Amino acid sequence: MSRKIYFCGSIRGGRQDADLYAKIIAKLQSYGTVLTEHVGGPMGFIEKELEKGDKFIHDRDMAWLESSDVIVAEVTQPSLGVGYELGRAVAMDKKMLCLFRPSPGKYLSAMIGGLTERPNIVIKNYAEEEFPKILEEYFASL
Repeated sequence: MSRKIYFCGSIRGGRQDADLYAKIIAKLQSYGTVLTEHVGGPMGFIEKELEKGDKFIHDRDMAWLESSDVIVAEVTQPSLGVGYELGRAVAMDKKMLCLFRPSPGKYLSAMIGGLTERPNIVIKNYAEEEFPKILEEYFASL
């Protein structure tokens, strides 16, 4: 059985990291099926997604989240949607890896950073070139 991976990254909150999301998703595909590969897609693809409507997107994504085996979230770009997805994932007791790239004046939300006591949740500060190794180590530990 293939592992189902739910990747979270900012869509409406800002697409500054879209290229990085695509790289992370490409690497994640070696560990299982990425249910949300559209998150790393180009803006034209995202615009097509948005045409489906908010209710459709919410219900589909929540079904994917519930069916997933693990959540990987890039949380550097603040996003209400990603925060919501992570809150729901915590309530479902999902395994979760959160990736954050620190920089001057940019801080991880305490609502994510404060999850360190939960055994299913791993939070990693990283530089972009480090994500392949972090993913390798994380998935080897599952």
